[in-house]
Amino acid sequence: MSREQQPNPRLNEDLLFNEAPGGPPRYSNLSHEPVQYLTVADRHGQVIGYVWANDEDDAAGWVVRKAGGHETFNEGSVWAIKLHDAKARSIAPTAALAEMIQEPDPTQSSHVVPGSLTEARNADVVRTLANPN
Repeated sequence: MSREQQPNPRLNEDLLFNEAPGGPPRYSNLSHEPVQYLTVADRHGQVIGYVWANDEDDAAGWVVRKAGGHETFNEGSVWAIKLHDAKARSIAPTAALAEMIQEPDPTQSSHVVPGSLTEARNADVVRTLANPN
């Protein structure tokens, strides 16, 4: 005797997702306004990425140069962490850049290139600078 198996009706129900409050504070990763940015290099002087910020949009971000591969990605993660820590302390995005300039850490595998503070038209310009293709 052949018996057709009926699908479980629970598998056809819509899933409801409720956003949970909380989580660490973060700067916005979008800004179409002018941004300030710093160039970050590894201990050999090779540029590994850029840290950018804009106070008006409460935005900041780390952009890694993908051409550097996995090692560059790993070295650069410290800069994203610095931004997260700054936001947790309620520091304005450009003040976070100023901290990065003023507090070089010789034990780190990467550093802010001295005199590299520059302004760009927006964050997309910095992203293109890091990864032109």
